[in-house]
Amino acid sequence: MKSEIVARIVKCEPKKLVGLSVTMSLVNNLTGQLWGRMGPEIKTIVDRASDDKISLQVYPSDYYLAFNPAREFEKWALVEVTSSDQVSEYLKTFELEGGLYAVFDYKGSSNDPSILQYIFSQWIPQSEYAVDDRPHFEVLGANYRNNDPKSEEEIWIPIKARS
Repeated sequence: MKSEIVARIVKCEPKKLVGLSVTMSLVNNLTGQLWGRMGPEIKTIVDRASDDKISLQVYPSDYYLAFNPAREFEKWALVEVTSSDQVSEYLKTFELEGGLYAVFDYKGSSNDPSILQYIFSQWIPQSEYAVDDRPHFEVLGANYRNNDPKSEEEIWIPIKARS
């Protein structure tokens, strides 16, 4: 089934995002609490670029070279904005730099790690790309349903040409 998943290679333009962040690990997963804090703030954001939500991770540069589920990284709950001038002082701005991404259209539960296992153990090694040291993110659109097997999201993995 996972072998049928095809990536789109997309040049992402820089994005202005606003939201909240937390330092966490996969073992100490604080994603639910983070989105619980962000949810009420979303309706206060007036200059949203879309209705999508963005779940973003900033990993240490060698995170995948020495993978350890207890290793900490920065997790963000965000929305894209056209301007951050009228944003609550409670929220932080995140400037996503542009670059090349492999985008995977995923249908399934966000709790199922098999898609990420497939991407990092099969797709990346068999592709002409390597993982780049930039943020990873998921676009949670209208068909996203947390932990629902019918949920849909886009998984954006930063890539660069293999050297």
